[in-house]
Amino acid sequence: MKTLRLIPLLLLCLAALPHSVLAEQDAKEAWQKLVRSPRFNKRPAFQFVKNNPKLPNVLLYGDSISIAYTDATREALKGKANVYRLYCNGGDSSSFIQKMKTMHTTMGQEDLKNHWDFKWDVIHFNVGLHDLKYMNGKKLDRVNGKQAISPADYEKNLRAIIAYLKKLAPNAKLIFATTTPVPEGEQGRIAGDAAKYNQIALKVLKDYPEIAVDDLYAFTKPHHAQWWSKPGNVHYNTAGYTAQGQEVARVIEQQLKKQD
Repeated sequence: MKTLRLIPLLLLCLAALPHSVLAEQDAKEAWQKLVRSPRFNKRPAFQFVKNNPKLPNVLLYGDSISIAYTDATREALKGKANVYRLYCNGGDSSSFIQKMKTMHTTMGQEDLKNHWDFKWDVIHFNVGLHDLKYMNGKKLDRVNGKQAISPADYEKNLRAIIAYLKKLAPNAKLIFATTTPVPEGEQGRIAGDAAKYNQIALKVLKDYPEIAVDDLYAFTKPHHAQWWSKPGNVHYNTAGYTAQGQEVARVIEQQLKKQD
């Protein structure tokens, strides 16, 4: 009975909250439902971002490399931009559009609740490492596996991605980040393939001179052995991700200044 008597009081308290507070709570709950993976929901990179309407809005799309440099990018752009990221690992190019649609259906302009009532000023995106990998079933296997996305399909997918982004955010500045290097001995990838896929991406981008390029491949390669997490691994240590995040922030800020 005590619980029943408390319900009207609770409803009164909720009704007394400012609309902006309730809206933020709804948006946070919606975001947390998107970030379902136990591997992600406790990581700072995937925490809910409270929007500051006075700042421009930036979206990071990428795989685990992007996930790892998200924190450093946010820190470098603190007070300069609201920095969001995709709710999961971006994976290969074939999944890009569907993942973006899922996120925007839940959070953005396509949702009746309109949790994100803002437009993107910058979208910084990369696909590549998951395209060029070789899989044997669910295991990385560069010897006996099949390549996830062929070079021809990668080009086709990238063109579709660009067309989608231009429709989604026609006034946003697009920045494509080149794919970081693949070291010798990587379990499911061939050294040198990142450079090949980057060449395909740069060929596509010649048709879109308005899209900026963040050459993370060239930025990372001279320091690869120094920054990698361990030999034969495509991931990086803290020094590497921090440097990459600061470089991403520098490129984004450069593009934001051009929009002023």
